Amino acid sequence: MTEDVMRFFAAWLLTHEAADEGVKAAIRRGQEAGLEGMGGGPDAFVDGLAAMIAEEKEKLKAELIARARGESEPAETKRDPVIDEIRFEVGALRGRLESLEAKLDAVLGRLEGEERA
Repeated sequence: MTEDVMRFFAAWLLTHEAADEGVKAAIRRGQEAGLEGMGGGPDAFVDGLAAMIAEEKEKLKAELIARARGESEPAETKRDPVIDEIRFEVGALRGRLESLEAKLDAVLGRLEGEERA
């Protein structure tokens, strides 16, 4: 019984090692080809995607390490005040549109009520 369990975990570990090596190879190929290489077919796309995900993973690791040390967030993740202002304005526009929609629904409801009477 113990040998079966050990054999299972050994197979599981071997499978993950092979998958890890495959992903690492795809990342290398994607980094070498760059973004323009992603148009070279399904394998090239997967390689490029793997490289992009690996880059994002490294950013995440750096962010988590900075947080663990109590450091402020990295400059790349700090909020842009211009984008915040645009978000605010879009939110205000959304509110105005919803208000207009409610008023138009009320007018339409009155008009439909008059037609029935």
